[in-house]
Amino acid sequence: MSSNYRRNKAFIDKYRKELRAMLDDISEIDKRVLNEAVKVGLKDAKNNTPVVTGFMRRSWRAAPAVKSKSGEVTKTLVNTADYASYVNYGSRIVNKKGETVGFKKGRFILEKAVGKAEKEIVRLFEEEVERVNQKHDK
Repeated sequence: MSSNYRRNKAFIDKYRKELRAMLDDISEIDKRVLNEAVKVGLKDAKNNTPVVTGFMRRSWRAAPAVKSKSGEVTKTLVNTADYASYVNYGSRIVNKKGETVGFKKGRFILEKAVGKAEKEIVRLFEEEVERVNQKHDK
């Protein structure tokens, strides 16, 4: 075998090893970014939840990030208080006779939290890509 072959093979093997390491780092970015962004959204939701007894504020939860077979990563933000949807989206006001006498506007806590998390995803993703690039001298 020629020395060119050995030199080329060594270079290709080194390149493949670096590429695999970079791909391993990249494959975890989506989960890490989503977890951090939803954490920001969860904090925002808790801060914007009105406190009467504190039950609804304590009922906010974020499920763990799940990666599907297709590679899509999802994470759920939910409030388990049975009346949370009425506070979030609004509800009608009923008198003792059962007649609707008004409407209580929603606070849209969940939507605001999702918006905050979406902004955070963009920022965190850019940071993570830069971190991986620096780690691999790219």
